[in-house]
Amino acid sequence: MKFAVKVLVASVALASATFASAQQGEVVKIIRIDPLSGLLGPVGVNQDKSYKFFAEKFSGKGNPAGVKFEFQTIDNKLSPTESLNVLKSALDQGVRYIAQGNGSSVALALSEAITKHNERNPGKEVMYLNDSAVDPDLTNSKCSYWHFRFDADTSMKMEAMSSFMKDQPNIKKVYILGQNYSHGVQVAKFAKETLARKRPDVQIVGEDLHPLGQVRDFAPYIAKIKASGADTVITGNWGSDLSLLIKAANENGYNGNFYTYYTGVTGTPSALGTNGAGRVYQVAYSHYNMGGQMDKWMTEFKTKYNDDFYTGSIIRIYQTLGEAMAKAKSTDPVKVAAAMEGLKFNSFNGEVEMRKADHQLQQPLYISVWQKADKKYPYSPENTGMTLVPVKEYPNYVSSTPTSCAMKRPS
Repeated sequence: MKFAVKVLVASVALASATFASAQQGEVVKIIRIDPLSGLLGPVGVNQDKSYKFFAEKFSGKGNPAGVKFEFQTIDNKLSPTESLNVLKSALDQGVRYIAQGNGSSVALALSEAITKHNERNPGKEVMYLNDSAVDPDLTNSKCSYWHFRFDADTSMKMEAMSSFMKDQPNIKKVYILGQNYSHGVQVAKFAKETLARKRPDVQIVGEDLHPLGQVRDFAPYIAKIKASGADTVITGNWGSDLSLLIKAANENGYNGNFYTYYTGVTGTPSALGTNGAGRVYQVAYSHYNMGGQMDKWMTEFKTKYNDDFYTGSIIRIYQTLGEAMAKAKSTDPVKVAAAMEGLKFNSFNGEVEMRKADHQLQQPLYISVWQKADKKYPYSPENTGMTLVPVKEYPNYVSSTPTSCAMKRPS
């Protein structure tokens, strides 16, 4: 979730039933399946606004195909079972494009179900647009031709993060804390692998997994971290699972470093406040001070919603759909998927490429640090007076990781 997102069904519903060719003004409806309720619901609500905001920006003359994007979110309560029920309903309504992002357990269930649906229903194929679910298995052992990921996966982010940590001499003892589902397990796996390779002197002094979106008091976990002697915590937590962790650290006097994936996501900036300056880091494909058009969009978004935009992968979903539909001269997911493979274009963080081998977007990654906003880096999330300042950029070739994907393509 880099500046990440929630689980929704994105569907491209056509004005015509034939999908013959993309026509200017043709309606592409996107339905997203993601949580809008519960402890992690605020992230999904933010991303719902983001999808709707950029649907307007990229509709009509905003994309080379000239299509009009429409968007709707359906609450899945972060449940794989509920997500499959929503998917079935969407398919019954003729939805052809599904979007989702929050929760790799949901993502894996959706990817498998969509792949099976497409095998059994030629002519009614559906594409799955993944904005934030980062389990590497989705583009490796469980890859699917119909799945496209626009965030960087866990291994890519950890490759960049560990490259930065390698050069930080104050890191000596690390505690790994994560959510008990596929994403949290993968963060721990790749943290241990990359640190062993790049900083074998660093000790892993503790490792823990906790229930996803259920913990309201992280004080017991902070006590274990302090008792371990860790000077640094690595966590892939997001939403309330990160904001409440940070809150407990502040309240219980833990002053170590935090290396995170999702500091910029709803709730965590407020939990940090002026604390954590210079010691809370984030790895992501963007940050709050990207400059140029992104700054203008973020300012406009904040004025409209009194909220912060942070899920940049949403922008790239609309960009990629527009480019691929124009190239395919069609909105048929079969033709659009073929056009999307290997597609290169310039985005807010430079040139990106949808790698053909596994449908993992290749892109630069940034390490940013929490500190006071100033004239050079003025954007302040949640009106904290603080911001994320970039300290290192890693180009595609550094963050890119190999794939074992043996993709089955339609004949």
